Amino acid sequence: MNSTRMMIGISLGMVLFAGAAGAVEPTEVGKFVNARIEIGEMMTNYFQGGERYGEGQAPSSEQMAEMGKDINAKLSKLLSKYDMTVEEYKGRSKDVFTDDAAVKGYLAEHPDLKKRYEALPFDRMGRGGSSGRGY
Repeated sequence: MNSTRMMIGISLGMVLFAGAAGAVEPTEVGKFVNARIEIGEMMTNYFQGGERYGEGQAPSSEQMAEMGKDINAKLSKLLSKYDMTVEEYKGRSKDVFTDDAAVKGYLAEHPDLKKRYEALPFDRMGRGGSSGRGY
């Protein structure tokens, strides 16, 4: 009887702990949503026009490497406002944005941000299929 109670107690503890570990704090949701909005707007502006390397010409591998460095530098600067590194953002953002209810709840409280968020090109930002860097 005691061993059965102990097993049930341990099982319930594990379930509760797993649920608490998976929950996303509201302040964290706000931080990540704001960062994603700024990243999306930055990337849209960065690639606007597509004429950076000539008419319809794909960038060379050297130019691609330079673009990667430039983008990472811009991302690092942007994310520093949120006390995050690029690696921290990439590592945690999937968990945060998987909690759709938390993201929608945050956006419902901030209609101005919701409008900007919904205007982002999600097909290139990790929603709506597999894509590039998944910002």
